[in-house]
Amino acid sequence: MSADSPRQFHLNAFLMNAGHHDAAWRHPRTQPERITDLAYFQELARTAERGKLDSLFLADGLTLWGNARYNAVGGFEPLTLLSALAAATEHIGLIATVSTTFNEPFHVARKFASLDHLSNGRAGWNIVTSGTEAEARNFGLDQHLEHSLRYERAAEFLDVATKLWDSWQDDAPVVDRQRGVYADVGKVRPIDHRGEHFRVQGPLNVQRPPQGYPLLVQAGSSDDGKEFAARYAEAVFTAQQTLADGQTFYKDLKSRLAKYGRSADQLKILPGICPVIGSTEAEAHALHDELTALQVPEYGLQQLSGMLGTNLTGLPLDGPLPDLPEERDINGNKSRFTLVAELARRENLTIRELIARLGGGRGHRVFAGTPEQIADQLQEWFTQRAADGFNIMPPYLPGGLDHFVDQVVPLLQARGLFRTEYTGGTLREHYGLARPANRLAVAGG
Repeated sequence: MSADSPRQFHLNAFLMNAGHHDAAWRHPRTQPERITDLAYFQELARTAERGKLDSLFLADGLTLWGNARYNAVGGFEPLTLLSALAAATEHIGLIATVSTTFNEPFHVARKFASLDHLSNGRAGWNIVTSGTEAEARNFGLDQHLEHSLRYERAAEFLDVATKLWDSWQDDAPVVDRQRGVYADVGKVRPIDHRGEHFRVQGPLNVQRPPQGYPLLVQAGSSDDGKEFAARYAEAVFTAQQTLADGQTFYKDLKSRLAKYGRSADQLKILPGICPVIGSTEAEAHALHDELTALQVPEYGLQQLSGMLGTNLTGLPLDGPLPDLPEERDINGNKSRFTLVAELARRENLTIRELIARLGGGRGHRVFAGTPEQIADQLQEWFTQRAADGFNIMPPYLPGGLDHFVDQVVPLLQARGLFRTEYTGGTLREHYGLARPANRLAVAGG
């Protein structure tokens, strides 16, 4: 985008099984029996691509999230699924969540390089440090690594991964049949990394990805998370409930970039929004009420207990929250803890009311309205510098995504806020980001 071009925002489709509302699977508009059906996700991906969205995103955890008695949980490992979706789409970016706490850099670098080649440059990595002790217990640990230590490990993990992607220069494969030379081995280098957490020789056994590196995405909003994002991330998925909170986060994070030699346009901030769409405002609110009425309180209570690091079992649903720990004492998702605790305090919510408020977005903003009202909300946050785009979280699937693509996107396009056609081939090009130079090639000549 040139300096004279009007600023346009970015849209990511966050796909979550039957939908983001925790009662979506019970609603007759959804298809929970299809959450391990490849064709289902291919249809969703094609819908998002029809809307010219920048990317689609799959969350992941290394434990069974929630309670399988009460929700359609479980499903595909994201990189495996995205490899299949790469063959079913042509333009849309493909972003997978992968943990730096319970993986090794060589494995992850290899998988994302493979996905980037398979998709002709459409891969993205949502970098997470994992947030629960249940995940730690699946990897032989009794307790989760301490929060700041997880981010230290993540920084070194990413350093190793980028070195591995750079271990092949772009022009290393020469494919000279006459001389019998496939690659110039002077341009395929070991990385010889020796650090606090990792020892990796390299080189990677996959050629350098088409994008150089996959798009680097981050989703933590704690102070450690924001500092990590300012240093490394190119897109940030975040959760704020109010415009003022969104503006504060946006200004804070953008202000941290300069000390790492980065400009504000090198990082895109995409708050999550769960849009409940109706042809009238009353219809939208009625749909939201239908979903709330289908919630299973036991499920919501378990989820809320996890977010707050406090066992709420047995407390009266129509009573207030008990005294909560301080954020500094939370070793899980610190930013989500604070968001939920402040929401409850600000609006004086009972436990039941808080469960209802969190049902659609687990702390992300839920907004019910007409397509025009949804478009107005997105435009306000964008023009008031609370967002560079949005992480769209349909409350139910497939219809919630269909309605957004067919009813909201055309309004955004008509207002000049969103593309009408793809103009680039890679995910980085969709987000207006440069292809990174090969650091090892520059250093080695």
